Amino acid sequence: MYDDLLSISALSHYIFCKRRCALIHIEQLWIENMFTAEGRVMHDNAHDQRIENRKNVRIERGIPLRSFALGLTGKADVVEFHKEGRMWLPFPVEYKRGKPKADDCDTVQLCAQALCLEEMLSVEVRAGALFYGKTRRRHDVAFDAELRARTTETARQLHEFVARAETPQPDFRKKCESCSFFDVCMPKVIGGHMVVERYISENTIEP
Repeated sequence: MYDDLLSISALSHYIFCKRRCALIHIEQLWIENMFTAEGRVMHDNAHDQRIENRKNVRIERGIPLRSFALGLTGKADVVEFHKEGRMWLPFPVEYKRGKPKADDCDTVQLCAQALCLEEMLSVEVRAGALFYGKTRRRHDVAFDAELRARTTETARQLHEFVARAETPQPDFRKKCESCSFFDVCMPKVIGGHMVVERYISENTIEP
């Protein structure tokens, strides 16, 4: 049990880039570019639509989530409730602007939503899905024991990370170039091999 509740999305930030996670969740910064704006619009559209009822499926949007066991809080983009016998089993669906990532930051975030739903509703959540805007495809995710353990451990590490309140130095990688924090983070200057004098000379226009 945790005294403070951190954002579920912080799990994804923590796995994707610890420095970005610190800038957002420790230093309380947020910088938007066209990619984050597109993602925000996608999430807003997912939340704003009304409840739908289909045969044996009820679709609800923007459901508040929390888990005291993980110390997490947030909001589900979409939760489908699938009828099985007399039970309505939750099936969370998370919307992402881009395409599937090489790491498991998205699946961990989705699994955290499932664990929140399980704690709130006292029901097993066996699977969910990630919908990627770039590919326009939906990918089902099974919440197996390995993913659940990975999610729980990441939540524990995240709480320790935020409690330390230390922003790590940047480590420049290809993914940095599309990050909205690129100009603030300055990974090529601070974390790369480029010295400050060279950076200034290459980015200064002579009068």
